[in-house]
Amino acid sequence: MGSPAAHLMTQICLRRSPLYYAGCRLSSIASAAASDSSRPATEGFTSPADTPENDDRIYVKRPRSSSWSVTGGEVSATMPLSSVTGSVVGKRFYKEVTTRMADDGNGWTVMLDYRTLKTPSKRPLKLPNLALAKAIAAEWEYQQTDGIRPFTMPLMKLACSALERVPLTRVKIIENLLNKFHQDLVFCRAPSDTDLSRRLREKQEEKIDPLLEWLKSEFGFKPEVYSSIFGGKQEGGLVNAFESLLKKTSDCELAAIDAIAAAAHSLVIPLAIHRQRLNVLEAIQLIRLEEDLQVDRWGLVEGGHDVDIADLQVQVSSAVVFLRITCRHRFGPLLGPEIEGGGTGGLLFIMLSSGENKSPQTEPKTGGLQLD
Repeated sequence: MGSPAAHLMTQICLRRSPLYYAGCRLSSIASAAASDSSRPATEGFTSPADTPENDDRIYVKRPRSSSWSVTGGEVSATMPLSSVTGSVVGKRFYKEVTTRMADDGNGWTVMLDYRTLKTPSKRPLKLPNLALAKAIAAEWEYQQTDGIRPFTMPLMKLACSALERVPLTRVKIIENLLNKFHQDLVFCRAPSDTDLSRRLREKQEEKIDPLLEWLKSEFGFKPEVYSSIFGGKQEGGLVNAFESLLKKTSDCELAAIDAIAAAAHSLVIPLAIHRQRLNVLEAIQLIRLEEDLQVDRWGLVEGGHDVDIADLQVQVSSAVVFLRITCRHRFGPLLGPEIEGGGTGGLLFIMLSSGENKSPQTEPKTGGLQLD
């Protein structure tokens, strides 16, 4: 054992050693990497510019470096998983968006330059017809150069849901829709104890009762209405009729119905749209019946009510457009009252009223996306 002074000098010399600094740096980086590994991986695109060239740190795990991949000689671009958030996931990495028939001749695909667009799970985005391919291509075409915003691509989201989520969870989706059926928006009635609630009940009877009469004539069962916040109980025959109808839907139909039901807090409204009893404008009026009455009395809050209205219009209109495009053999062309006042949905479908009898060839590359 040396003297305390000698021991102190030894520690000082050791701390000045380059090996000491390297060991401390590696230890701290390893600890940070270990803590990061316990967190979920960040979704979206990662640009090579995120890693400086002069970075001399020692990485335990190399960061992601690209938004596109090469698998088996095939170059593809993948839809970000964060399609339901309002975040910007990366800069636009492509210049031109085109559509072309799938390699196997069954369906259509979207091309970002030379990259084939894929779903979040790396499956090829194979669409049933040219109209839907052009609609999704339009969503990618109008992304800004400063970043890709998945929340502005509702048709892409619905297509991915129909291709991936619905086939795997069809039974669960139908079960969840039926579980909320008894608390459906159209079955709820406001009490008549105050002036405001009395006016709301009158509006409900005026706007919703015709829909309930249609339900009775269509399915043979009269729905029960209630004023309790806990909901009521509908007749078993009506529930079974709705369940049978949902089981007969295609994956695309069920994806659209589920999306509208989530926005409307109602299963009756999307099924009425599906059976062509309601159009977009009528559906939105029913969904916003109570809130619009409150706005008429107390006024509209800018940045609140107007944003909610715009969001609802996008959610419902895009799902209706998706439903009509994917099931045109069943519904025919969407050029009737469905698009009157439909906002984004009606405008988009008018833009996409393309003939599907074109020869199965790659769409010509132009300065922008051709939507004739």
